[in-house]
Amino acid sequence: MSTELLDALTLLEKEKGISKEVIIEAIEAALISAYKRNFHQAQNVRVDFNRDTGSIRVFSRKNVVAEVEDDRQEISVTEAQAINPGYEIDDIVEEEVTPKDFGRIAAQTAKQVVTQRVREAERGIIFSEFIDREEDIITGIVQRQDHRYMYVSLGRVEALLPAAEQMPGESHTTNDRIKVYITKVEKTTKGPQILVSRTHPGLLKRLFELEVPEIYDGTVEIKSIAREAGDRSKIAVHAADPEVDPVGSCVGQKGARVQTIVNELNGEKIDIVRWSEDPVVYVANSLSPAKVLEVQVNEEDKMTTVIVPDYQLSLAIGKRGQNARLAAKLTGWKIDIKSESEAVESGVYNPANSANDSFYNDSVEDEE
Repeated sequence: MSTELLDALTLLEKEKGISKEVIIEAIEAALISAYKRNFHQAQNVRVDFNRDTGSIRVFSRKNVVAEVEDDRQEISVTEAQAINPGYEIDDIVEEEVTPKDFGRIAAQTAKQVVTQRVREAERGIIFSEFIDREEDIITGIVQRQDHRYMYVSLGRVEALLPAAEQMPGESHTTNDRIKVYITKVEKTTKGPQILVSRTHPGLLKRLFELEVPEIYDGTVEIKSIAREAGDRSKIAVHAADPEVDPVGSCVGQKGARVQTIVNELNGEKIDIVRWSEDPVVYVANSLSPAKVLEVQVNEEDKMTTVIVPDYQLSLAIGKRGQNARLAAKLTGWKIDIKSESEAVESGVYNPANSANDSFYNDSVEDEE
């Protein structure tokens, strides 16, 4: 060993932030194991790494005892005092036992330890970088795919996109660039494991933050998202400033902003609705694009009965109940939809007493 190792450790400390002292202590511990393994020694030993010269020496350590039972671990007080008269029982006697060809083993061991520590440090840096990006969006490059995962390169690390988190009907080929949402970052024995999603509602939220400056700066707030990935989503937005149109801000000029997001999500339809603290207005808006005649609210059960024109019933419910299901998820209210004729017949709705002929709904679908 030489000062070259010390110079390398100093450089590592500066470039990788790995403490030189920590590495030296790890090298000393590894050399003890290497000495016992390569020279078939079982005695207690200590390895001394000289911080100035880089030289390495091995010392056996024996307890001073009155009567020796194991000469690999113990030394009699008579023998100890022959070395140094000051030794007493229970003292430790050290004697250098450095093998002649130990330098080669030491160099190899030191290299292995340094490589391992560098790898651990790099894993730690990557973990620290991505743990702060949980619940954030990132662009990656598709590497490969099997029945369990799609593997997405994020630069120095590969993320896992589980099959359950992939959008139905969406397919990607190697080297495709895709945006993914980081759901979890975990430490494992093989390094950081990063799980990402294309179906999480958070992906939709982050995409709107990227495309709509008013959302990014807080002028417009996303209040709620309901999503059935790959098919349809609803997003409720609100602006504290009455002069700001939250729906129009998200749609953009000629629908440019929302269309960019739709394209990224492979054609997923997006309804943008205006949030309201009034459940009557909010539920009516959430059923966009259907027009609503009346919303009856049961606060105790958090349930609403929504009356719609007969010709709007199928639109309000949606294909396989999707529109009503997403509206309920978006608002947090149970929604029971009735046609006007059914409601009149059952006595729950009287057009003559209705406060509104219909709600004005400024919600916007992406197709528009």
